[in-house]
Amino acid sequence: MSEKLAICGGERTIAEGVIKPWPPIDDIDREMVVASLDAHKHVFGPNDKAVQDEFAAWNGHKFVQFTNSGTSALHMCVAACNCGIGDEVIVPAWSWPSSVTCVLHNDAIPVFVDIDFDTINIDVDKIEAAVTERTKAIIVVHLHGLCVAMDKVMEVAKRHNLKVIEDCCQAHGATYKGRRAGTWGDCAGFSCNQNKLLCAGESGFFCTDDEELFNKGKAVMAFGDSPGPFDDPEYHAYAMGWKYNSNDLSAAFARAQLSKLDGYLERIQENAAVFDEGLHGVPHLILPVAPEGHWHNWYNYTIRFDLESMGRDAHDVAFRNKLLEAFAAEGVPSGAWQRFILPAMTVFRAKNAYGKGYPWAAPEAAPVDYSLEQYPVAQLHCDTHTCIVSALRPPNGPDVARLMAQGIRKVMENVEQLDA
Repeated sequence: MSEKLAICGGERTIAEGVIKPWPPIDDIDREMVVASLDAHKHVFGPNDKAVQDEFAAWNGHKFVQFTNSGTSALHMCVAACNCGIGDEVIVPAWSWPSSVTCVLHNDAIPVFVDIDFDTINIDVDKIEAAVTERTKAIIVVHLHGLCVAMDKVMEVAKRHNLKVIEDCCQAHGATYKGRRAGTWGDCAGFSCNQNKLLCAGESGFFCTDDEELFNKGKAVMAFGDSPGPFDDPEYHAYAMGWKYNSNDLSAAFARAQLSKLDGYLERIQENAAVFDEGLHGVPHLILPVAPEGHWHNWYNYTIRFDLESMGRDAHDVAFRNKLLEAFAAEGVPSGAWQRFILPAMTVFRAKNAYGKGYPWAAPEAAPVDYSLEQYPVAQLHCDTHTCIVSALRPPNGPDVARLMAQGIRKVMENVEQLDA
């Protein structure tokens, strides 16, 4: 039965205020943050050390450093793996820019690989073809909370003696074949930005089981002093440092949220299952998948639109955006997570990060081709997707998931109204 869409003047599906914000804040958070504030040890305080130990135990790492962001943690990974001038690092053509700019931060050269449409992750079957004599490492991004098929990546890395860096900024708790994200490669970076499933407002973790890599990464975190400010009060700078440490207040918040993370993950699974069931059979949608062996944390629930089935061009971004406006009018929060594939972004088109063409213009570097036609799958995904970011998380429950599915179904079953 036809229903008048809210964007066309009909009744809204989800009323204002029904969907609650992320993350839930309770007395645990308030008590721990206020206690940190009152302790007057705000830099390298007791919560900094405690959150490192607790996250190491929770995710399964020998060495963890609490940082000021996931971006800084990824830069520490690149530096720890000795990726520098003239070195190439294989990266996915679709991700958040930090997954790739961390390579530029250490003067190395990103080499893009297209993604797999079903998983939205790097196409593991295309990685080996991108390896050259200059390749030093592979960065895999466990995007939207779904792990990359890591056994295949590790096989390629072993054959070519490459380091593997895991971008786990969205992958807290996600697993592949029973192993958690961040425990497969040589080192990993996690984010605790407000959007993340482990929120500290803004912070991150640099993780590894290799003590040598850990010390190299820590040197970047501080002022370039290799021992680190914990050990050497003289601060003898040997290399560039970026001041990447976090603070005790953020660590206290992270500890409070970590104590509730398992419960959050459980609720998100319930909500995502209800939402997924409500969307099955809705026309013109391509729903996300969790292949066998993968445990998806549903950081983002990503929908793609089959635009051709609606009589549109496969890359009709304007109509995709009209669909998102219609969702918003129904009270369903969603959005195009990125509107450009990474190789299309200005820094890579211009090949000029530091001026005078560097790091690509360095004498040690080889020419790299960023022709956009090499990444058709990433482009198709980019032009047809939308993401549900936090509405499927606590304190929201299955009732909210059902309402959101109803709102999306209403739009997609009456899509012809958008032509008016």
